[in-house]
Amino acid sequence: MDLRLLRFFIAVYEEKNITLAAERCCVSQPSISSGIKQLEQELATQLFVRHKKGVNLTDEAHYLYPLAIRLLNDVNTLPQLFQQRTERLPLTLANFADLSQSQLALIFAQLQQQIPNILLELVDHDRPADARITLDMFKAEDEIFLPLWEEDYVLCMLPNHPLASLTSVSPQQLHQHDFIECPPCEAHQQTIGLLACDGLSVNLVAKAEHKTQVMHLVQAGLGISFLPTGVLEAATQLVTVPLEGPRMFRRLGLCYPATKTLNPALAACIKVLSLGASSEA
Repeated sequence: MDLRLLRFFIAVYEEKNITLAAERCCVSQPSISSGIKQLEQELATQLFVRHKKGVNLTDEAHYLYPLAIRLLNDVNTLPQLFQQRTERLPLTLANFADLSQSQLALIFAQLQQQIPNILLELVDHDRPADARITLDMFKAEDEIFLPLWEEDYVLCMLPNHPLASLTSVSPQQLHQHDFIECPPCEAHQQTIGLLACDGLSVNLVAKAEHKTQVMHLVQAGLGISFLPTGVLEAATQLVTVPLEGPRMFRRLGLCYPATKTLNPALAACIKVLSLGASSEA
């Protein structure tokens, strides 16, 4: 259907006069009359009853009017929709798997609120990306690390474990307990080292590459382990107890190139997250 016919129809409907509608549409009166006749033929219905002073509106005209208005509005907004699409700021973020889901959600919500036209794409930690949300220990030499939050390591176990009733645990109390190790974890190596200095040791019963895997093994009852609070957010059935001694924690943040020119989305992201980090400090 020719959208011009709908514009003619709307003008006649609102003016209730062919001559006034023609002046409004900047066309001749015969063009308006011909257009309305063509529209009535295409719809197989009469829209107007013509008389000397103008036109009367039929029930079919009343029915068509809101539909025509909505259709033309949709057509008129098409250029704006495509303009908004071209103005989107794409940003690819890689994120470490074993992170606090609530903290990640807060960061993504903050970016969406402060940068409404951002177009986020999330990928795995080892995939190419504009920047990475990860641990400070994974920062490369040619990257800048923007700290965002910290997560404490706590001892976790099932509620029926002998250590579950304690308010805190000393390294000595871990002696000979079944322990699940995460080899890349500095907190685990630090704890095992402290025990070794006193001639003590834990009973290593399992190993896992990722913190979430360790959590699953603890939930299965294989033993105890140290995990960051962010990973344990979903493990409501586990009991957590702090370890006596120096604080064990990990720092998480945004890693981005130090020497590359930043794309507009990443530059805006860094600005927003820097303000958020400084307000929490």
